[in-house]
Amino acid sequence: MRFTEILRKENDDLFQLIFNHPFVDGIGKGDVPKEALTHYIKADYEYLNAFMHVYGLAIAKSSAREDIAYFNDQIGFVLNSEIHPHNNFCEQIGVSYEELQGYPLPPTADHYVKHMLYHAHTGNLGEILGALLPCPWTYLEIGKELVEKYRPDTAHPFNEWIQFYADQEVEQVTDKLRARLDEVAAEASDKERTRMKDAFRKSCQLELAFWEMAYTCEQWPAHEAVIK
Repeated sequence: MRFTEILRKENDDLFQLIFNHPFVDGIGKGDVPKEALTHYIKADYEYLNAFMHVYGLAIAKSSAREDIAYFNDQIGFVLNSEIHPHNNFCEQIGVSYEELQGYPLPPTADHYVKHMLYHAHTGNLGEILGALLPCPWTYLEIGKELVEKYRPDTAHPFNEWIQFYADQEVEQVTDKLRARLDEVAAEASDKERTRMKDAFRKSCQLELAFWEMAYTCEQWPAHEAVIK
């Protein structure tokens, strides 16, 4: 069994919890509170900025040109393609994308970013891949799950979002990350594979927590306080 197949099996509990989360299921039903969509976009915009920084750190730790080219391509994907699902949400809430950019991260998103940066700074390439993989992988499976469950058509308010993540392009991103992690894991020690598993599981936990953060409009306890 491939290393990433083991990861998927060991973390199926979290994948199922993500599929059944009210925000995710609400996308399928076409009914998500406006405030939750707004909170999600604000946080995800900054999260994806950090995601690109992690790709940059992965480039710095890559010796193979193929890895450098791949991570560089993924920065381009985030910059040029992942704006489309965000714009779908913005259209539904009647707010421009630009208005929702530049906000501080809520606690869960802040923790997720620092989790990825920790592994990017202190870990090897396998750990970085393990920390990065749950984001595209869970979104790919969310997209496919919602297509299968709700069969959205062009009249569905979130059809563009669902189809984007169920699309072949996101599947290719996921498959390439999986294949490279499998290669790295095949040459890693047991201790290194354990660290990869830990990075992957925590990212899965934080993917679930990110949806909850958006749905509940999570804020810092004293978010309105002014620090002098």
